[in-house]
Amino acid sequence: MSDGPYGRHGFNSNAGGYGGGASYGNAGAQGGGYAAPSYGQSYGASYSAPAPQDSAYGSQYGAYGGGATNDYQVKEDDNAKGHKGGGRKSIAVQALNQNVLLWAGFFTASLFVYFMLSGGDFSFLMTYGAMARMFGFGILNLKTFKSQRATGVSIKTLQLYTLVFFFRLTSIIRHEGYLPYDKSGDWLYHLIEGMSLIFTVGALYACMVPYKQTYQADLDRFGEFNVPAGYGAVYLAVPILLVAIFVHPNLNADFISDTAWTYAMYLESAALIPQLFMFQKQASGVVELLTAHFVAALGFGRVMEFFFWVYSYHELANSSGSKLPGYLALFAQFIQLVLMLDFFWYYYLAVKNATPLVLPSHTGMGIV
Repeated sequence: MSDGPYGRHGFNSNAGGYGGGASYGNAGAQGGGYAAPSYGQSYGASYSAPAPQDSAYGSQYGAYGGGATNDYQVKEDDNAKGHKGGGRKSIAVQALNQNVLLWAGFFTASLFVYFMLSGGDFSFLMTYGAMARMFGFGILNLKTFKSQRATGVSIKTLQLYTLVFFFRLTSIIRHEGYLPYDKSGDWLYHLIEGMSLIFTVGALYACMVPYKQTYQADLDRFGEFNVPAGYGAVYLAVPILLVAIFVHPNLNADFISDTAWTYAMYLESAALIPQLFMFQKQASGVVELLTAHFVAALGFGRVMEFFFWVYSYHELANSSGSKLPGYLALFAQFIQLVLMLDFFWYYYLAVKNATPLVLPSHTGMGIV
């Protein structure tokens, strides 16, 4: 087998071993309507999120990302005083600015890593995807610990990602077969994956211990059929493990290491399904902004890795030379991106308009 993008430094591949703190739940005197602000009197446009079906919406989404208690509108005092150009900014504009700063910081760090810590090789896309995942789980920790709420977060998705990072680390720490070829594969990729595991465990701890009372177990019910409550993720984790055991590449020439990496690859493609399922089950259809950033960052990371594997899947061959593991890895990533298409579209609209992310209710398998 050729060394391909994984033959790092002469290594023979077969030779061994998701924001602002605005609140959208203020009913006021409007009887439960949740209207986002108009963006200046001269524009004449406004966005109205759908009215929720229970009066608890205000308390559920009151800590919208940062725990602030503002109305999602411009203060009337400013208009009364004629503060047009120099008046107080609306919460919507502040939220938009914070969104821009959040992602601008990520892309700036990405450029720094690319030019300073990478050799510019195409395999940097693997590191870039890993950075996006770490960024996403960093946002989730910010959301959870700052607002002191676990609303809208799927514990099952966090459980699955904990397995993803753990098994990937057990492979890349011991062998080099699945590391990026450029300099980021020397130590940075390991660091990023390790930090992602720490962030994931931290978010899981927050949802299960200090903020357990705000966790919405009634919505996070994916796979809860003939299993104890909270164990629905086994319907994804166990079958995918069996597939990884029987269909995996041989870049490390080590059964445990190759299977561990393959399991992480396959499982990551399904790990977001419980979170998307939970989004669809929310009666209001509104997703907290930082939670949306979290999911969007994970999706962005998957897009980067998908681009890489489109050109490199042929390297994922097993010991007999079959490229089935590569085809399966590519297919799994493609299916994940297809499931997230609706989410990406509504996320784009929400960020563009500085409005809540509102997902439509779908029938069928319950994915947005």
